[in-house]
Amino acid sequence: MLEIRIHGRGGQGAVIASRLLAMAFFKEGKWVQSFPTFGAERRGAPVAAFVRVDDQPITLRCGITRPDILVVLDSTLLRDIDVTQGLKEGGKAIINSLSPLDLGPSIETFTVDASTIALKHGLGTPTYPIVNTAMVGAFAGATRLLSLDAVIEAIREYIGEKTQANAASAREAWERLA
Repeated sequence: MLEIRIHGRGGQGAVIASRLLAMAFFKEGKWVQSFPTFGAERRGAPVAAFVRVDDQPITLRCGITRPDILVVLDSTLLRDIDVTQGLKEGGKAIINSLSPLDLGPSIETFTVDASTIALKHGLGTPTYPIVNTAMVGAFAGATRLLSLDAVIEAIREYIGEKTQANAASAREAWERLA
């Protein structure tokens, strides 16, 4: 079973990113589970969302404490919380960052400037870029576990507004990491 933990801030789209990943995996014939965890957070507060993927039905019903892959929508979270806590040995991290990051020798780290990509496509504001679709595209490009077609199909089905801009954002992030 593949377990993915997504870290973001309220308003960046971490929950929607988890649903998009789950939908894209489902379109490729996988069994999936997607769920968030948060309390009374507000815009800008740390949030987490989770995705499980398997070739058979998933019966596990608990939070993900030992993820295989991390997706971090805001690199400033790295100084606020330990996003790598519990990451399995040899795990991967895909991070929205202006510059390359090194999370240690046992973590394969990929970075993409999803904020600039999102703003280029009119997603969010300079203060709060909505980077979820760019990061889902980056996930597909970095891991090669999903096709870009499945990601874009999930975006077209699930995202009601700015579908073309969201698809273009995912494609650009995928291209930068493919």
